Amino acid sequence: MNDFKTTLSVDSSPAEVYQSLTNDIANWWTEMFEGTSNEVGKSFTVRFGSAVFKKFAVTELVADKKVVWDVVDSFIDLPELTRKTEWIGTQIIRESATHQEKTIFTLTHVGLVPEIECFSICENGWRNFTKSLHDFLDTGVGKPYQNR
Repeated sequence: MNDFKTTLSVDSSPAEVYQSLTNDIANWWTEMFEGTSNEVGKSFTVRFGSAVFKKFAVTELVADKKVVWDVVDSFIDLPELTRKTEWIGTQIIRESATHQEKTIFTLTHVGLVPEIECFSICENGWRNFTKSLHDFLDTGVGKPYQNR
């Protein structure tokens, strides 16, 4: 399978990356965040206006190294999509490692493959919000979705 995957290099420590993924989601992904993202067995929801939401179960946390979320509910109500729940059953894996004084951060969205309808829209979204995460880690200011 060709799951969506992207990697970036940041000057932040693995602990700072982990913190941003478990406690600071509203600062780089979407201000429309509710729930608990820093405890295995808990869940959280992110929204992008009234048309798009994703609910995640936190299934694995390895401090400073790995964060895994299972998508348990999702709806992407965009006019160009006929299959609006394709994210359900997919999994987000974020891994960090240190290499030559940098933290290498990899995002893999297992199940987000070119064959599904929302692939190009979701790929662009992940690239945008991964850049926002990078900016947040580098400057303290991300560009999360704002419901305005």
